[in-house]
Amino acid sequence: MNFTGKKVLILGGGGVHSKVVEAAKEMGVYTIVADYYLEDKAPAKRIADEVLLISVKDVDKIVDYCKKEHVDGIVNFCNDPAQIPYQKICSRLGLPCYGTEEQFNSFTNKTLFKKLCKSNGVGTINDYSLKDVDEKKVFFPVFVKPDDSRGSRGQTVCHNYRELKKAIEVAKQESNDGEIIIEDYIVNSQEMQITYFFVNGTPYLIRTTDSYNGPEKFGLEKVVACSVSPSRYTNDYLKNGHPNVLKMFEKMGIKNGPVFMQGFYHKGDFLFFDPGRRFPGVDYELVYKKLYDINIMKMMVCFSFTGSFGEWSLINDMVNINGKRAAVLFPTISAGTIDSICGLNNLESNSSVFGFSQRYKVGDQIGWSFDVNQRFGEIDFIADNTEALKNSINDVINEMKILNKEGENMVYAPFDVERIV
Repeated sequence: MNFTGKKVLILGGGGVHSKVVEAAKEMGVYTIVADYYLEDKAPAKRIADEVLLISVKDVDKIVDYCKKEHVDGIVNFCNDPAQIPYQKICSRLGLPCYGTEEQFNSFTNKTLFKKLCKSNGVGTINDYSLKDVDEKKVFFPVFVKPDDSRGSRGQTVCHNYRELKKAIEVAKQESNDGEIIIEDYIVNSQEMQITYFFVNGTPYLIRTTDSYNGPEKFGLEKVVACSVSPSRYTNDYLKNGHPNVLKMFEKMGIKNGPVFMQGFYHKGDFLFFDPGRRFPGVDYELVYKKLYDINIMKMMVCFSFTGSFGEWSLINDMVNINGKRAAVLFPTISAGTIDSICGLNNLESNSSVFGFSQRYKVGDQIGWSFDVNQRFGEIDFIADNTEALKNSINDVINEMKILNKEGENMVYAPFDVERIV
């Protein structure tokens, strides 16, 4: 298909969106990036043909712009706040959208998602109501969070009623609708994530991953420090979790595009707690480009114009990535001002590294947030086996130094590769 000269508007200007811009440009497409960040904080805007200083949530302004400038397609790749606006914008413009209003609502609101799972036999974490709190029927520890926030915002682990009361107020402040979720805090269980990609009604399980959060003693228990694929529980999931999840998706009428879910493998059960009608915000799909020559970014751009994914065909066993193992490492850093960064040049010589994106640069001041903002960036690996993967990650960790003005290393709670199974 020839898309030369067509216009695509990409919702979100973060570094992870740069690959969408690059893919569209390779297809001869005119690229427009919209969000409320200036170019110094929106890497995708620096390479786009045109930029808009408009929030992805401002549906009216984006629709008016698209009508005036004759935009041909809209792409939402992994921007969480843009999920519902994406569907509304496409609907008002009559452009292809890979999901329905009901689907996006159910996969952006954690309360609706839990109800959906329960009604379809998909495991979820035990939860409590505010009435349970008032009647002292809560068993600690519990995890409190807004029902619609992202990036670990407003989330708290509580060990008693005093902490719980405070956490409820914090979660309500971060929640767009004021609603919150209180559920059992799962410990000593593997957190994992699954990602599907639908093509004309056919579901492909394209990724399973084991997520390793940072140490609780460093305040990073809510932050994924490293994720490794395929998950060690992939075969178990295919047998015991996958069938009911597919039935749920079928009941919802999902036909195209990405769906991901986060959960735990807990005492033999798969318990899910967070969904998305989008891709996770990492560069993992570059694995498919490297191994199978499948460009998911170009598929998404193609769909935005035509309602189909074009010439690319997915493979049934992509989840096992040809027997290899892949990882996404998120180095975390302490509060301070970055004076120098060392070791990044060595990434190019590491044969296992295939991707790197950097959140902070020299001169940036970092505070203590103990959420995803504590991450310095993302480094992507693929290796022939687990030991080779661990060695490559260790090499990067040992070589990376992020120094403040006092010459102190700001790298905080480096990931222990021995946690990888």
